[in-house]
Amino acid sequence: MTIVVGFVPTKEGSAALDRAVEEAKLRSTKLVVIHSDRGGRDYDSDESRENDARLQRIQDDLSDSGLDLEVRQLVRGNEPAEDLIAVANEVDSDLIVIGLRRRTPVGKLILGSNAQRILLDAPCAVLAVKA
Repeated sequence: MTIVVGFVPTKEGSAALDRAVEEAKLRSTKLVVIHSDRGGRDYDSDESRENDARLQRIQDDLSDSGLDLEVRQLVRGNEPAEDLIAVANEVDSDLIVIGLRRRTPVGKLILGSNAQRILLDAPCAVLAVKA
């Protein structure tokens, strides 16, 4: 069993990570933390270092938790949904955990392209959490 969580440095991303950690502990399973960035011209070395530092803090914070943990920084030009789905397939995930942000009434119809794509195309169950 493996749980994949999409992490972004927001309160929604933190909520998803917290819940994924809880689920991994409850299920005694591996946790794979994914931070996906499209990259491109606007992605510079400062942003890369900041992301690496954030992910290292996550790894450090969870190192004493007893979890089987893997943290990945992906900058492959993909949408985050593509990366999460690909990793979920790769590790034969049983659950993907994502964070959802508050939407306007019109936005609620669409959910958000990444969240919608994950919910519709994931090879496993998806747990969506609010901050």
